Amino acid sequence: MRVTIFGGHGKIALILAPLLVEAGHEVTSVVRNPDHVADVEATGATALVSSVEDADEATLVKQLTGQDAVVWSAGAGGGNPDRTYAVDRDAAIRSMDAAATAGVDRYVMVSFSGSTPDALVPEDNPFRHYQDAKIAADEHLRGTGLAWTILAPGTLTLEPGRGAVNPDASFNDGDTTSRELVAQVAAAVLSDTRSYRQTLVFGDGDVPVDDWLASLA
Repeated sequence: MRVTIFGGHGKIALILAPLLVEAGHEVTSVVRNPDHVADVEATGATALVSSVEDADEATLVKQLTGQDAVVWSAGAGGGNPDRTYAVDRDAAIRSMDAAATAGVDRYVMVSFSGSTPDALVPEDNPFRHYQDAKIAADEHLRGTGLAWTILAPGTLTLEPGRGAVNPDASFNDGDTTSRELVAQVAAAVLSDTRSYRQTLVFGDGDVPVDDWLASLA
């Protein structure tokens, strides 16, 4: 598959890209900073310098034409509410609409376990901006005709990924997840139809990823 990763210099993306390349996929990783090109290309991916925050839908359509799949792993990184909404909500939604226009059917969203109205933190909590942005983006994705999968890990760590999940995780309950495991799950679901149109909440655990995906069938 020809796969575009948005947020190509993020920790998850830098782990995911070589997994996809090793599996035989042709990977393009989108980065905002030209200084990050060398890091991205060291993974075997092709770097594309472009700001998701600034790219309009027409630009994204051009970038995605000829691709088979999108992985959204971009984020504003918190701190600035306006930028959080601009990237985590608005740019993500533009990428979904652009994917549909460009004929890219497969879309994998890296979200988080708290991206649900059932887990809302108080409005005066600074985290609420990120939560609202992700909820809006995920809901938009669910309403598209794309073959989507939403990955919903919890608090992310730098621990090694063991290729095994806790499939019973929920927000703030068993959902602590290594970034490497998120990348492993993203690579596993990319061409696995059992994961299509599923929101997958998980954390580090003992159930091998393939056994977990088999349980979804």
